Amino acid sequence: MHRRNELGQGRGQGQEQRNDQERHANSHGSDHRHTFSGKKIDPPRISANMTVSQLVEFYGSTGYNARRLAEAAEILKEMIDTNSTVCLTLAGAMTPIGLGRSIAKMIESGFIDWIVATGANVYHDLHFAYDLPVRQGHFNVDDDILYSKQIVRIYDVYIKEIGTLQAQDLIIQKDIENARKAISADSASASTADIAYALGKAAKENSKYPEKSFIVSAYEHGVPVYMPAIADSSVGLDMLPLLFEGTAILPNVILDVAESAAILWKSGKSGGLELGGGVPKNFFQQTGPALYQILKLKEGGQDYLIQLTDARPDTGGLSGATLQEGKSWGKIKTSHGGNVIVYGDSSVYFPLLCSYALSECKPRRPKELYRKKAAWVSEMKQAYLARKR
Repeated sequence: MHRRNELGQGRGQGQEQRNDQERHANSHGSDHRHTFSGKKIDPPRISANMTVSQLVEFYGSTGYNARRLAEAAEILKEMIDTNSTVCLTLAGAMTPIGLGRSIAKMIESGFIDWIVATGANVYHDLHFAYDLPVRQGHFNVDDDILYSKQIVRIYDVYIKEIGTLQAQDLIIQKDIENARKAISADSASASTADIAYALGKAAKENSKYPEKSFIVSAYEHGVPVYMPAIADSSVGLDMLPLLFEGTAILPNVILDVAESAAILWKSGKSGGLELGGGVPKNFFQQTGPALYQILKLKEGGQDYLIQLTDARPDTGGLSGATLQEGKSWGKIKTSHGGNVIVYGDSSVYFPLLCSYALSECKPRRPKELYRKKAAWVSEMKQAYLARKR
């Protein structure tokens, strides 16, 4: 109760909220999940030339992960239709197989407001803008032979060592060095979103195919892209020569924490679509505890969560942790609705969800969070300091 009072909630209000949650839980458990009252399974018809929307409806009439995917589509549509602030998290190698353009389309439609990605997904996304070679390859190969031919492999995707990776490295190093003064004279005031913004701006101005990059689309529409584990990627490796030469931007990843928390703090409804798990999943979800546990400014967490993953929940790893478990940490509003895990391959499920959203939802005006984040952090800081007095 002490923490609730710190958050500005009276004992009566806090207890009333708990009672409501308990009634919700009891109602959901006793009157629905443990009764024979679910929708009748009536074998749906399959037909030629079904639309994605029809296919999702088909899935919703069945079970297992097909039904979970249909539920995810419904939650995604609700997020968009209620003008929720939507975050996309990117783990795994999604951009090397070309999914960056799908992400760009979702950004352009106003369906994604901010992104948390591995540095690798940002790095490989830029290959397509600069027309650097990436090819379909094979997964059952001798990697010693590939190494001798300077071919890098991501399962069944081949990338050139010199023609792609080293060429991309030189571009990124040049772009970061050129953007140093424009971003900040003080590295402590630069977030990883500022670096992604600079890379998107440079690719927009200099690349051959900017329309193929989600980083360019994010730059154009004011979508901040965070890389909280930037050191664990080629983007981080590219800063090593700049560090030695004294021309690097050293991002303040704790500023990433502040900016992401401020986005949740200033949002009405909010949610996320998580591709895989890892650092992006946790970084996004920890916005709730940042506000509730640490700053004591806001309680609740996210309204909606969708995760596409192949990770198991019983090993204790974050990637496989159930979304319902996150309620105990204050990461989500309730464990009883608005969240779903679809078990399987993001490379299969994500394009289906994108097509469904583009088919069923009206485009939204971009929230342009990148241009608001600094002011929001300043406002949140003042609120925190005022509470501390």
